[in-house]
Amino acid sequence: MKIAFVGDVVGKPGRLAVRSLLPKLITDSNEFDAIIINGENSSGFRGITHRIFKEFIRVGATVVTTGNHVWAQRDVFNFIDNEPRIVRPANYPDGVPGRGFTVVTLNDGRKLGVINLAGQLFMPSFDNPFQALDRILPQVVSETDSIIVDFHAEATSEKIAMGWYADGRVSAVVGTHTHVQTADERVLPKGTAYITDVGMTGPHDSVLGIQTHLVLENFSTMLPSRFQAAEDDIKLCGVTVQINNKTGKAESIDRFQLSLSQDFPASDRS
Repeated sequence: MKIAFVGDVVGKPGRLAVRSLLPKLITDSNEFDAIIINGENSSGFRGITHRIFKEFIRVGATVVTTGNHVWAQRDVFNFIDNEPRIVRPANYPDGVPGRGFTVVTLNDGRKLGVINLAGQLFMPSFDNPFQALDRILPQVVSETDSIIVDFHAEATSEKIAMGWYADGRVSAVVGTHTHVQTADERVLPKGTAYITDVGMTGPHDSVLGIQTHLVLENFSTMLPSRFQAAEDDIKLCGVTVQINNKTGKAESIDRFQLSLSQDFPASDRS
């Protein structure tokens, strides 16, 4: 089973990258069995709407994951309970709308589990993600051994710890949230693919997707400013994971970065 995971999509530039570059990635890689997109920053740079979710599905997404900004757009409350292909962190308190994991049936009948978890360090007050994984796994494993965990977390130590904690129990633990692609992808000893952060899909001439001068003003003066998405050096970032069909163990994990051609008009990037 071959999986592509596309990192945090930021605003219109990120969505442009998905529309323009994901089909190329699919063609160049001889298709994927499933594509997962983290879309929690895809509306502006906070939250997701139903229109954007459907756009991701149309261009090939199998599942859309989120994170701590999942509730930023009120429209999410209108569809998150009814769409089994979007998940939010499973370690929100009981009774929160939506689902923390899903199991989808692929075109060839195989099943893929996708679990969304959020970290606790330097993040809002989520429940313990390690204990949440322990609660969820028996339900998912009863249906499939092919399981991807999106760990949406700030601290590299917590992400690495989750990789080791889940090693041999899931197919892959991929980190999101920090928007900077790391170079530590590997298959851990018991067969779980791991990377600390898959990177950001959006404008890389920026500070994590935001116009640089606005962030510099904020840091240098400590005065508030209204952040806006940047527009230049737009990239699609993520990883591909190859999973053994019989064991559910990862065989490989590889980073990718695809850049938009410079001849895309600026008006399409805003």
